[in-house]
Amino acid sequence: MKTNKEKLVMQSVQGKIHHPSGGFYRISSDGDPRILPATGGITYNVKVGDCAFGFEWDHVEPGVSIRNEDRQESDALMTLSCIGNEARVVSGDAKNEKGYVTGMHGGIEHVLINFEDSVLEKLAVNDQILIKSWGQGLKIPGYDDIKIMSIDPNVLESVDIKEENGKLCFPVVAKVPAYLMGSGIGSASAYTGDYDIMTSDKEEIKRLGLDKLKFGDFVLLEDCDNSFGRTYLKGAVTIGVVVHSDCIKAGHGPGVTTIMTCKKSLISGIIDDSSNLKKYMKIAYGK
Repeated sequence: MKTNKEKLVMQSVQGKIHHPSGGFYRISSDGDPRILPATGGITYNVKVGDCAFGFEWDHVEPGVSIRNEDRQESDALMTLSCIGNEARVVSGDAKNEKGYVTGMHGGIEHVLINFEDSVLEKLAVNDQILIKSWGQGLKIPGYDDIKIMSIDPNVLESVDIKEENGKLCFPVVAKVPAYLMGSGIGSASAYTGDYDIMTSDKEEIKRLGLDKLKFGDFVLLEDCDNSFGRTYLKGAVTIGVVVHSDCIKAGHGPGVTTIMTCKKSLISGIIDDSSNLKKYMKIAYGK
């Protein structure tokens, strides 16, 4: 599968490791007030490839969370960063160590980055991390109706996407019905942030096998159009990556960052339990 990656601009964006914020009660969908670890900071024991369910948490982000306090700079960091982009520490004890982007979390406006354990031990809050942003503007010739966003071109090319009868067949871990998509619906742009798979109905989540989703899993969102914001549209298809953990709050759950969408049914999903960012990073970059 060919792309236009040779026409894409690679540009630096940078942010600092953001201290966890909050410390207040979060009310569960059952009305239970809880104090739990949530967004931000350096998360040592939650990584790409781990299950997004089962811990005592709310919106926890695997690895390292970065942002900028200047709103315009933060918006650029969120919008231009793409899943799979190289990230390099440029200050502190871990200077020059490298990792990669694993997703964008809207609302808190965090870009999430995976580093090896040895690097995490050397990092500190406020350390600066530079990302070689590369991927916005990516296209697949012959599929003009399909919009691609927020994915490193080499990572996308590492996915075993098949072309059949004018459609792209994309390997995904699961298919998510539109009625489960919650927080983030109605956002003005899907080129930044994420939106959540609602998990208050635990029986339905288990029935669909979604309780086994892992950070970095590729999923298909049925009847979801992310072309110009996030909305319901019968027949539309969106592909995304699971970026943050399950949540206790109503209307929330594991977050999904969009990487591909189409208003028409030109994308189909092939179930493949191994379709995870960790796998494709090894193929693309040996990481």
